[in-house]
Amino acid sequence: MNTTLTELLDQLDRYSSRVPLHALAEMLREFDPEWDDLQPFQQFDAGHYQRNLLRGNDVYHALLICWRAGQRSPIHDHRGSNCAFRVLRGTATESKFERTPRGLVYPTGSHDWHVSDVCASRDADIHQVSNLHGDDDLVTLHLYSPPLLVMGQYSLTTAEPTEFLDPVFEFSSGSGI
Repeated sequence: MNTTLTELLDQLDRYSSRVPLHALAEMLREFDPEWDDLQPFQQFDAGHYQRNLLRGNDVYHALLICWRAGQRSPIHDHRGSNCAFRVLRGTATESKFERTPRGLVYPTGSHDWHVSDVCASRDADIHQVSNLHGDDDLVTLHLYSPPLLVMGQYSLTTAEPTEFLDPVFEFSSGSGI
């Protein structure tokens, strides 16, 4: 069954507590993107990737994240949140990290996610998402439950993570569609 953006968001609205990771991933697999629905939320920033809120509440955030060539997230975790994303345009490179007994992070591998691919992670999973392929823009649809407002940010040279507050660009209504 293919779902529209409105149907996807309405499904999320029916949850009253944290949406299971497998449910977020399945919703994204069934989603049939229509660019006319997403176009108003496709906002880029020249300096860094941009998180554009489609809809959200205390249970979830649905974000359209727009990445110019070369942009990447910090190395981060999901601090108590489930996250699934689907690539809508371009290729996303996910680099995964683990921590040493002394707390430093090190890369364990990378994977390219292509159009229609769905990636899912949770809580203490540490990764970085990047747009590393040519000059093309990357657009990804992310579902977070509960909303991911503060992440642990990691450095290759420091053992202790810091808190990272990733800005969310909200449209004038604050609720998207």
